[in-house]
Amino acid sequence: MKKFSLSRREALKRMGAVGVGAFLAAGGLPVYGNRSHGGQRVAVIGGGFGGATAAKYLKRLSPGLDVVLVEPQKRYYTCPFTNLYLGGMREFETLGHDYRELSRLGVRIVSQTAVDVDAEGRRLRLADGDSLSWDRLILSPGIDFRWGELEGYGREAADKAPHAWKPGPQSRLLRRQLLEMPDGGTFVLVAPDNPFRCPPGPYERVSMVAHYFKTHKPRSKVLLLDAKDNFSKQGLFLEGWKENYGDMIEWVGRSNDGRVVRVNADKLEVETEFGEIHRANVLNVVPPQKAGFIADRAGVTDESGWVPVQPRTFESKQVPGIYVIGDATQAAPMPKSGFVANTQAKVTARAILADLAGEEPPEPTWTNTCYSVIAPDWGITVAGVYEVHDGELREVPGSGGVSPMGAAADFRKREAAYAEAWYAAIAQDTWGSR
Repeated sequence: MKKFSLSRREALKRMGAVGVGAFLAAGGLPVYGNRSHGGQRVAVIGGGFGGATAAKYLKRLSPGLDVVLVEPQKRYYTCPFTNLYLGGMREFETLGHDYRELSRLGVRIVSQTAVDVDAEGRRLRLADGDSLSWDRLILSPGIDFRWGELEGYGREAADKAPHAWKPGPQSRLLRRQLLEMPDGGTFVLVAPDNPFRCPPGPYERVSMVAHYFKTHKPRSKVLLLDAKDNFSKQGLFLEGWKENYGDMIEWVGRSNDGRVVRVNADKLEVETEFGEIHRANVLNVVPPQKAGFIADRAGVTDESGWVPVQPRTFESKQVPGIYVIGDATQAAPMPKSGFVANTQAKVTARAILADLAGEEPPEPTWTNTCYSVIAPDWGITVAGVYEVHDGELREVPGSGGVSPMGAAADFRKREAAYAEAWYAAIAQDTWGSR
């Protein structure tokens, strides 16, 4: 992927600002004629970057629409910046966001888990036994794990060798293990094959762990065992690791026997494809993944475990009236990122309002920006713009790229500052909080 300059990045930012401005045309009034969508209901499952954004923008664009957000957590903690918490650069509570702004806008918040979907009858069944009808349904369920697909790694193993790939108790457990690890110990991270949530995530994570070690436990080592030979922003990560951490981080790709096939959580050991045993003081296993369980219950997943969607609207290819956004979807070349979920939510909200009004949806465009922090003053970026071409999703030629290799220290420092600003801006856009 090619490099881009600051001017290109500014152009992408302005593109995003224009999109939001157009999205809120007419002061947030209904955008399809004079229809208020009164008496119609859209239920949204999942209160993260996708679901919360979709609920918020549906209500802004059509105040008369009944919008219900089903999310069991009253305070939502984000995966983005969890790695900074592990590295000691953030407190965990700074990653939490509530739904007060959505409530103020008129979104009804149901603090329950959705346990089943009756697609034919258009009803949700909730964990407390209640049910909820809908005219259109948005699923933004995130991910679940393929427990047991990696031999020896099931739910109980995660209590000793945490994945920390969903924020919450697992994040706190991994942080505590790092704090308790002796100086001179080894942190081992097992990275899965594609596709999985946040492609740059494992590589940012080992960066932040190395930052913590460099500051507090400088004789410690980081070993990254990878089921792949290539990963997002690879050259930039390798450059950043060498510059900031010397030989503290060792990355082993698949062709060098980096693919882990067996885990022994009791002994904190992993075995690779050709039989090598690696022992850890702290073992972080990121297991294979699939769409969140409610997607299965709704009948929208296929044999891959992910959800195929109509490219223009993200309506399920298998069940009409159900739309799926965020990490659960098959939407390559778009990555499974928080930014993508946010932008998919806005496009899908418009598509649903058009559908309810009996109109054609607008021609969609999606954007993505992924910041990764390698050190407190060292950030890197990848960006892209996507469209539908000949019925398929594709990246717009010449639209994106990655930070340049060999950039000056002040450039990397600005990138790290942009990462902080990005998080504040997307949290504000999604939940109304920073």
